[in-house]
Amino acid sequence: MTEFISLTGPIEQIGDKLMLRIPLTMGGDKLVSCSQGISTIQDGILCIEVKDWLAQKLSISEGSLVTVDNTNGKFNIHPE
Repeated sequence: MTEFISLTGPIEQIGDKLMLRIPLTMGGDKLVSCSQGISTIQDGILCIEVKDWLAQKLSISEGSLVTVDNTNGKFNIHPE
């Protein structure tokens, strides 16, 4: 069973993409398995692109705070 984790952080604009970047040492390591297929790991950071359709649905943009968790073994994202 995966250990539950919930983290809050900002959405960043990287080039033309909205990104959520979570250092592996700050809990990102616990989100790797539930975010496979939507994430990459770069320089010790779990990077998740927030697609435009999802940003619109959640009403989030650069600087918005979001909470992510791994409830039920799935990657969940919620606006703060």
